[in-house]
Amino acid sequence: MRRSPVVPALAAVAVLLPLLGAAPSAGRPSAPPPAQEDRLQRAFAAASAEYHVPQSVLLGVSYLQSRWDAHAGAPSVTGGYGPLHLTDARTALAGASHHSEGTEDPRGDDARAPLHPAAPARQPADLPARLSTLPRAAELTGLSPEALRTDAAANVSGGAALLAAAQRDLGEPLSADPADWYGAVARFSGAEDSATAAAYANDVFEVIRAGGRRTTDAGQRVALAARPDVEPDVSQLARAGLRAASAAGTECPKSVSCEWLPAPYEEFGDGDYGNHDLGNRPAAQRIRYIVVHDTEGAWNGVLDMVQDPTYVSWNYTLRSTDGHIAQHVKAKDVAWHAGNWYVNAKSVGLEHEGFLAEPDAWYTEAMYRSSARLVKYLSKKYDIPLDRQHVIGHDNVPGTTTATIPGMHTDPGPYWDWRHYFELLGRPFEPTAAKRSGVVTIRPDYAANRPEYTGCETRGEPCATHGSSAVRLYSDHDVNAPLIRDVGLGTTPTTGVNDLSSRVSTGQQYAVADRWGDWTAIWYLGQKAWFHNPRKSPAAVPASGRVITPKEGLESVPVYGRAYPEKAAYPADVPAQAVSPLPYRMLAGQKYVAGEKVPGEYYYAVTFDEASHRVVVGEDLYYEIQYGHRVAYVRAADVTLSTER
Repeated sequence: MRRSPVVPALAAVAVLLPLLGAAPSAGRPSAPPPAQEDRLQRAFAAASAEYHVPQSVLLGVSYLQSRWDAHAGAPSVTGGYGPLHLTDARTALAGASHHSEGTEDPRGDDARAPLHPAAPARQPADLPARLSTLPRAAELTGLSPEALRTDAAANVSGGAALLAAAQRDLGEPLSADPADWYGAVARFSGAEDSATAAAYANDVFEVIRAGGRRTTDAGQRVALAARPDVEPDVSQLARAGLRAASAAGTECPKSVSCEWLPAPYEEFGDGDYGNHDLGNRPAAQRIRYIVVHDTEGAWNGVLDMVQDPTYVSWNYTLRSTDGHIAQHVKAKDVAWHAGNWYVNAKSVGLEHEGFLAEPDAWYTEAMYRSSARLVKYLSKKYDIPLDRQHVIGHDNVPGTTTATIPGMHTDPGPYWDWRHYFELLGRPFEPTAAKRSGVVTIRPDYAANRPEYTGCETRGEPCATHGSSAVRLYSDHDVNAPLIRDVGLGTTPTTGVNDLSSRVSTGQQYAVADRWGDWTAIWYLGQKAWFHNPRKSPAAVPASGRVITPKEGLESVPVYGRAYPEKAAYPADVPAQAVSPLPYRMLAGQKYVAGEKVPGEYYYAVTFDEASHRVVVGEDLYYEIQYGHRVAYVRAADVTLSTER
């Protein structure tokens, strides 16, 4: 016999009162408050007992959604709140306008007219069920939507109520055995197909088997005891009423859910075509980069756009709520996504559903894990090193010429957790040298590192306090000193969330220029740039690495935004592309961390007919370097290479 939802609602409120900090009843002695740092663990226990959901299931689901973080009640990039990521996208995104972060031409090819596509829709007119689970949780618990959004204990109760409701809908008992909850967990994902739901549930049970403990962003200590013996009843999925999905045609690992939604390769008059170029990678040219983006639009709207031949393209889109992946462009072909044709021709682009800073952005663990599995798969298949010279953000892609620098995009922004991402990739950023080495790897504590940003929703207004992967740079060892200026932007540096002029990001490596107490200076954009790096809470760790400096006798050398061949390398039927230096210089005595040494290369592909496509490779060699927040290139003939340890 099913219980009325009102009964658990009233009981849940009673159980949650001490956790929520409500006053005790009159005439009763007040019980001592629970240890502040254990309140969230107690909330999981209380919700588990009230809704008869195994605590391990509740903790496993919550970890995959938020890693148990509450984010101070701020919504995720798709409108999910609290440790259980209860979604209320309509409230989270209400009234928000598109967050402009650049005016770049996604193709970035001087041989063609620039493209300036319209922004995708922030949210669809009709929200799918996965984006409105919080109102349903409010119905089941009797708790207010506001409490479910802002109070972690109430949010956990709402998640437990949703799981219990899913279990009952499947006709399954409210069992104490976590193995009996596979179907309910799959349904909780909000996925519409069985493959995605299964991938999500498999991840949750992987968490349950492994166990774990961590201190959350709110200082809460949460632990999940390992249950390596749990083998869930996967047959429940067949009764979940989800559609079948096929991964046919995709280039994805088997550990993720993936579908083929092709971007069209079509002509549409006047010699124009879209929305990508056919290629023959890696046979004709090596894939060197994986570029991480965020969509700045909602899932359905973004998929509509990538399937429009007049729009632009990328290789994969990843969904926030459950980590589902859609592939649009084969790896052999060249998508139009990075704003730099040299990078496009040598990269795979991954768009992650979300917004850089509207609302106060955070990304789900489900999407981080799915993305990391995809990147590891691509890395192994195409021999792409797993480091920050090769796995880069869109915000690390350089402008191609001086004119394009101000319009380059800035996603995924300072709230993308690069440190956690590389831990999932199996390549954590660890010290690799002695304390006083000549190279550092930027590595702040994401949760504790909370630099102030402005302009997330209203120009000039402070963004909500939030963990960040980025570290701010100053012109002297003083937080009151002016911020570092980027001459390519030509603007006064600010704390704006899209202003990259004076910040570095986790995993990036720089040559040390100086030290002063708790401060470290690096060579950055041709300047000595300082950041606070106290011993007790370091923002960087020592590293060894290859560095380059101008050859002896040269006062400075030019810096480029692409590694193009010399004019003599082009055949008669391919127009030579300009080798245009950027408005930056590498000065004598300065050092910059070097990546690969590569030949100048250009992919000529300006027509629908592949017969005219050519890969031009020159004799000039270049080093990729970490020059500022973005990477850059210098001619190998202009510099000397050495190793810092």
